[in-house]
Amino acid sequence: MKMYDVTGAIFEGMTVYKNKPEKQPRIKPVTNGYVTESRIELDVHTGTHIDAPLHMVTKGETFETIDLERLVGSCKVLDLTHVEDCITRADLEPLDIGPGDFVLFKTKNSWDEAFSFTFVYLSSDGAEYLADIGVRGVGTDALGIERNQEGHPTHKSLFAAGIIIIEGLRLQEVPKGEYFMVAAPLKLLGTDASPARVLLFEGITVTS
Repeated sequence: MKMYDVTGAIFEGMTVYKNKPEKQPRIKPVTNGYVTESRIELDVHTGTHIDAPLHMVTKGETFETIDLERLVGSCKVLDLTHVEDCITRADLEPLDIGPGDFVLFKTKNSWDEAFSFTFVYLSSDGAEYLADIGVRGVGTDALGIERNQEGHPTHKSLFAAGIIIIEGLRLQEVPKGEYFMVAAPLKLLGTDASPARVLLFEGITVTS
């Protein structure tokens, strides 16, 4: 069995959304004698993370409403490395996507070491297509599922359909195909997102 850790590392100076200084994590080791207890200041959208509806929906549901069982199970890594700007309905229609699927987008974003203001994102018509199919979740290798879309229609279409959003995946080493995914977020209450450790396992068969 092969395992892929598709989580971005968290450290001071890491790549953050739009290079905003306020989004940088702060890690402060506090040492008393030989005992060290570090303190962390962390944006809940740091690195690889899972969004909750509150992120883009006024009075939307908070993070603890996401059923953990929906974050564990089969998923499909889709090869979209040819896409240059945004993932559209036309890009998705030829792919094997069905109801209940959790789809992860592998794009050229996975090779970016610094933040790209032209990262590949999911267009609003692509989001509507996935909502119509009834997928379980969507994961992207960008730090955002959309890029400068007025009103954030991609987020809103996915949230309205109850679709989970994972951002900040690192898929460079992962071949396209089917995997068993474990996405384990921090157990936060009342927040709009949570950092998560996401692991993909090859060779695990899911039976009903």
